[in-house]
Amino acid sequence: MTVGDSRKPRRVFNEVPELYDRVRPSYPTDLFADLVAVAGIDERSAVLEVGCGTGQATRPLAELGCNVTAVEPGAELAEVARQRLLAFPNVAIETSTFESWDPHDRRFDLLVAASSWHWIDPNIGWRRAHDVLRPGGRMAVLGHVVVRQPDAPEVYAATADLHEQFAPGNPDWGHPPLEADVRATSQGWGPPNEDHDGLFGPTIVHWYPMVQHFDGAGFADLLRTLSPYRRLDPSVREPLLEAIAERIRTQLGDTATRCYLCVLRIGQRLD
Repeated sequence: MTVGDSRKPRRVFNEVPELYDRVRPSYPTDLFADLVAVAGIDERSAVLEVGCGTGQATRPLAELGCNVTAVEPGAELAEVARQRLLAFPNVAIETSTFESWDPHDRRFDLLVAASSWHWIDPNIGWRRAHDVLRPGGRMAVLGHVVVRQPDAPEVYAATADLHEQFAPGNPDWGHPPLEADVRATSQGWGPPNEDHDGLFGPTIVHWYPMVQHFDGAGFADLLRTLSPYRRLDPSVREPLLEAIAERIRTQLGDTATRCYLCVLRIGQRLD
C-alpha cells in the first residue's frame, strides 16, 4: 500500500470539497432541537463551530438565528461553506486550525464540533475550548458512527477481499461495530476523545439512527471522501474503488446501505 504520508490527515478532505458536501451524511433535525433544549441557545447566543467543513452543521445553527463563528483549516472547504451560507449574515467563516486560531478575546456560549473533534490535538484543544467559552458555556461534539446489525448484509463484508487485494494489511480496514456496542459508549466524550483534565462536567448523550442508500458509483464516491481512502495513493485508491463499485453493481443489486448512529454529546464548562 502506498500512502501519502506528507499530508496531514485532517487536510485530505480539502481535496474533494464539492464531493464531500454532496455525499457525506447530514445531521438530523431532532439533534438540533435537543441541542437547543440542553444548551439553552437562542438568537442572542454566540456559537463557535470548530471544523465546519462545507457547512453541514453550520446551516442549522445559522437557522436558529445564533451568531456563528466557524473555523475551518481547509481553504477549499471553507470557500464552499461560504458560498452555501451566503444568505446568512449571522455566519462568519475563518480559515485556520483551531489550535492556531486567534479568538481576539471573543467568548462564546456554545462550542460545536461536528465530525471534527477527533482531528484536534487533545493537548491543546480541550484547554482552548474551555478558555473560549463563557462561564457556564457548553461544548457539543457531534458525529456519525458507522454501525451494523447482527446478521444484516454489510458492504465491507462483501468487499473485504477487494480491500486486501488492493491495499493489504491496512489497519483501518475492518467491520463496523454493532449498534448495541456503540450505544454502550454513552459515558464521557466517546472514543477517542478524552477530557483528561476534567475541564467539562458530565456529558449528556443522545443517539439518532440514520441510513444512507447508494448505488455502486455513489458508494465509491462516499469512500472517496473518507480519510482511510484519501490517504491511499490514487494509483491504489481508484482501482480499489472501481472494483468495489463493480462488486456492488454485479453482486449486490447495485444497492449499498450505510447505517449510522449519529451522536450528540454535550458537557458544561467547569469554572
